[in-house]
Amino acid sequence: PVTVTDQAGREVTIEEEPQTLVSGYYISTSLLIALDLDEKLVGIEAKADTRPIYQLSAPALLELPSVGTAKEFDLEGCAALEPDLVILPLKLQSVVESLEALDIDVLLINPENQELLEETIRLIGEATNTSDRAQALLDFSAREEARLAEELAGAETPSVYLAGNSDFLSTAGDAMYQSDMIHMAGGVNAAAELTDTYWAEISYEQLLAWNPEYIILASDASYTTEDVLTDPNLAGCQAVENGSVYQIPGNAEAWDSPVPSGILGSVWLSSVLHPEICPQEDSMAVIDEFYETFYGFTAPLPRHFL
Repeated sequence: PVTVTDQAGREVTIEEEPQTLVSGYYISTSLLIALDLDEKLVGIEAKADTRPIYQLSAPALLELPSVGTAKEFDLEGCAALEPDLVILPLKLQSVVESLEALDIDVLLINPENQELLEETIRLIGEATNTSDRAQALLDFSAREEARLAEELAGAETPSVYLAGNSDFLSTAGDAMYQSDMIHMAGGVNAAAELTDTYWAEISYEQLLAWNPEYIILASDASYTTEDVLTDPNLAGCQAVENGSVYQIPGNAEAWDSPVPSGILGSVWLSSVLHPEICPQEDSMAVIDEFYETFYGFTAPLPRHFL
């Protein structure tokens, strides 16, 4: 037996190593693949077919039953799968009591920033008896974070505006995971003054006042870099004037979210902001190494991905 404290502060005692798992959150599903536990999954979150990482690394997951979303969780469907352990986002705390009444162990996770993501990885590793694999994943990210810090020490830190997926004028403040990504890549978040813990809406006037040197679009943005470069409201913004508008690759996962591969967002962005210090080919080698080690495929990115 092992007793862990989940990210809702609940103590959960797991009597035996789980043999069947349900993940109701794409972040934990991706993590379970990285921990080599995908064959133990019997149910996953809805819209799995929108996650390229599943098709690339564990296509059998696409055939599993869906347990719904954080907004519409299928409690009965989940219970019918009779899993040993269910991993859910904190938003689904209300269903825990019902599952536990059926003698099903439940972990709640909340990987909303870099520190909480690392805690999530340790928690699930301990609960599933894969702590060594979890530590290897953490060590990879720590190695790359340390490398970037060393290589970029003393380098200029350009200002970066990170635009959200559904709205260009939606951005991440300093408290969010995306701000950590920018910092590790050797940049400064143009929206650092914002204290919101979720995406904040701003105006064109505010963006022009910040006047960022780079504009980075979310990997799943509903608009294009060309839309930004030709937006008349952005005339005079130095990022637009210099053509320094890029979109985060989303060929495998959205690195601008707290997923196990999130460190790759900083690795990629370091080559955008500091190509002379962090050449593209070096970043590509790191990205390939990560996916080959933890997911068993080569990153589906062009060799020149800027």
